[in-house]
Amino acid sequence: MSQFATLTRQASELKRAGRLDEAIAVYRHALAVAPATGVAEHNLAAALGDAGAAAEAVSWCEAAIRRGLSAPETWLVLARAELARGRFDSAERAFRKVIQLRPAMIEAHYERAQLAWMRTGDQALALRGIDAAIRKLPDEPALRLVRARVLQYAGDEEAAFAELKRALARWPGDVTLRVEAAYLGVLTRRARPAIAHAMQALEHAPGHATAMMVLAYAFLAAGDPARAVEVADHLARHHPLDQEVLAVRATGWRLLGDERYAQLYDYDAFVRAYEIATPEGWSSLPGYLDELSAALERLHPYQSHPFGQSVRHGSQVSNVTGYDDPAVRAFPDAVAPVIDAHLEHLGAGEDPLRSRNSGGWRFQGIWSVRLSGGGFHASHVHPQGWLSSACYIALPPAMGRGDGTGAGGSARANGDEGRVPVSDRAGPDRAGWLQFGAPGTPTQPALDAQHFVAPAPGRLVLFPSYMWHGTVPFDAERPRITIAFDVVPRQQAQD
Repeated sequence: MSQFATLTRQASELKRAGRLDEAIAVYRHALAVAPATGVAEHNLAAALGDAGAAAEAVSWCEAAIRRGLSAPETWLVLARAELARGRFDSAERAFRKVIQLRPAMIEAHYERAQLAWMRTGDQALALRGIDAAIRKLPDEPALRLVRARVLQYAGDEEAAFAELKRALARWPGDVTLRVEAAYLGVLTRRARPAIAHAMQALEHAPGHATAMMVLAYAFLAAGDPARAVEVADHLARHHPLDQEVLAVRATGWRLLGDERYAQLYDYDAFVRAYEIATPEGWSSLPGYLDELSAALERLHPYQSHPFGQSVRHGSQVSNVTGYDDPAVRAFPDAVAPVIDAHLEHLGAGEDPLRSRNSGGWRFQGIWSVRLSGGGFHASHVHPQGWLSSACYIALPPAMGRGDGTGAGGSARANGDEGRVPVSDRAGPDRAGWLQFGAPGTPTQPALDAQHFVAPAPGRLVLFPSYMWHGTVPFDAERPRITIAFDVVPRQQAQD
């Protein structure tokens, strides 16, 4: 094996392990011994794009293309990097190039449609490119799946389900279409058809993890929590760290009255609010938050939410620390002492959260959300996380006045004892609050949120990634701006 191949393999393994900075360093080393094919430049660009270094990713994509590597994968990396830079027209041109080179490259069609939707909030515009592709490639079922997903995330779940039914009439053995139809069946409260779709998917693909997950959701929606738990137990044996599996199993336990639910969803022990530290270079936390809020406003150019995320009536920007702004880049330092304090508070234990607590940790994604009036987060979990978060940067004035009802204020990053503000019920006075416990898909009977945390500027809420969480919808003229991140144990980087 050549030195270049060895280095490329090493970097790829580091990247898969989440050790992105190390992978980038090895990819840079590989450039010195790489053949002049553009492959080394492409690899480095892709890793830099994943790390949020969009401007440099663009440069290396362009270098790869100049060397003659005009592959659709390289143009896709370029499109994503231009999108991250906010250069939407350039991203659109790059997506078109991908599709020109490989008309059936589904990722490009999906992300191009998502870009059109986020820029405009116009469902018809988002569908235009997909519909043109379907006319050219009428025998490509994956394009029908993309069309259904555009409809779903644009808010028309009924139309999405109908699209999938039409597609399945033509391609009844397509597992991906069948699984998606099962999930849309759950969302549109068609529990029995959802079960049938999931079962048929499993007939074609026994053990298909996503089909089994959707089957568990369908059982919850049908009022059969025991069978949902049975499916979740099977998944947990094969995917013990998957937070969505833990959430589905816990939901079944709650419906069954199983005491294990309260142990897993121990809000008093596992959910806590803190005030973040003032980063070096700022004299006060309010001053830092003002600068950070202004910077984040500049980074939110979209009119609507992305596909596949929890945001509704707002926008989301990923990899925010890749932006060259002092306040944004200082954010990890502001929250690191809080994370350390929280892990010390959690301590050790045998449950899925504390059993992984060795004190070491690393970030796994840092993003920002800007919610407008009427905005909210749909209830969700973070399947690949461990600890998740919500940090409030700027709030509408009325939303940030109080610290809630219940047992007092927030704990500071120095480890002082404190408890999150909680309430037994949501209401108009809790618009914009963080809520926990309400599942993200229908259940029979329906389950309400159980725990609420008030937002406040500079407040960071930490909680297990398997806990269902969302936002009470609110109406306000001014936006609600947050940063969120996931944390995983440091040793997971060695897995």
